[in-house]
Amino acid sequence: MKKLTLLGGITAAEFLRDYWHKKPLLIRQAIPAFQALLSREELFDLIKSDEVESRLITQHKNQWKMDSGPFEQVPPLKQKNWTLLVQGVNLHDDAVDALMRQFDFVPDARLDDLMISYATETGGVGAHFDSYDVFLLQAHGHRRWRISAQTDLTLVDGMPLKILKNFQAEQEFILAPGDMLYLPPQYAHEGVAMDECMTYSIGFRAPSYQELGEAFLESMIDSIDLPGRYADPELKVPKQRAEISRAMLTRVTSELNKVSFTPEDIALFLGEHLSEPKAHIYFDAPEPILTAARFAQKAKKNGVRLSRKTQMLHHNNYIFINGTSFEVGPEDLTILQVLANERSLSAALLARASPDVIEALHTWHQDGWLTLQ
Repeated sequence: MKKLTLLGGITAAEFLRDYWHKKPLLIRQAIPAFQALLSREELFDLIKSDEVESRLITQHKNQWKMDSGPFEQVPPLKQKNWTLLVQGVNLHDDAVDALMRQFDFVPDARLDDLMISYATETGGVGAHFDSYDVFLLQAHGHRRWRISAQTDLTLVDGMPLKILKNFQAEQEFILAPGDMLYLPPQYAHEGVAMDECMTYSIGFRAPSYQELGEAFLESMIDSIDLPGRYADPELKVPKQRAEISRAMLTRVTSELNKVSFTPEDIALFLGEHLSEPKAHIYFDAPEPILTAARFAQKAKKNGVRLSRKTQMLHHNNYIFINGTSFEVGPEDLTILQVLANERSLSAALLARASPDVIEALHTWHQDGWLTLQ
């Protein structure tokens, strides 16, 4: 397996074995001579849109304030101690999306987004921990990171941010453009800008089992089939009229225990849930809308690629795209798996695609889920 500069000269398998979920890794010049992909002005333009999640964090002594975007303007650049967090920048810029896709040694089902943290001198968000793995790539300026494997994760009460009450740094690093720090979940850290700086955070999805359980049960409402109605032909006169009887409890328990879920039920749920776009994400229909024949002609000539906003996954003979799922035959499955894994289809592959695949691609193109290359 190829050794990756991005991972400090080790292979992806070595990284996953020795560091992922286990311990930090500092990588000097993970991307040599790296330069920010968006200028300060381009980033500030993004936060004016209500389709972009952003937060502005300011600090004065021990007091913190957090506001949510969109923002028409930011504090003066000469003012210290403020940070702008812009989520999901990969959804809005091809170069940023391409950078995030370099972390494809982790499955797409786990990859979340790329957040840009812009800070003036001494800006930061306080000592904290994340519940997910994160790569912190320095894009502009310099940031000092202090990290700790401490198990005391007690938070300061009454703060708008989750700030650690008893942070005790064990290691300290200064990152310059191109340097990167990997941190596993629950690892305490604090980043402070030493000058005007931008840090790119590549984060990974780690939904709580509670979140998954609630979403799964909600998704299965239409699948539950419990025929019949409660009946008690052997009813006896109750000793206490307001008491729920043991007989009633036993009968209802027996019926409800008939509800069961298969691995396929869970796989279908997981594929739809993990590919579901976030609430603020909208797709733009292409202009002009192409007829099916014109789309097929162009696609077979040039190929197609998924929209930056599209999440496409697969499992066995099921395809999942943007919260929907469907089952396909072996030949169609092969082509659609390529689209999911490579996020594009060449003209040569499309020339072999069935009419059903072309029809599906045309629908997705109309919905803004994919574009012609």
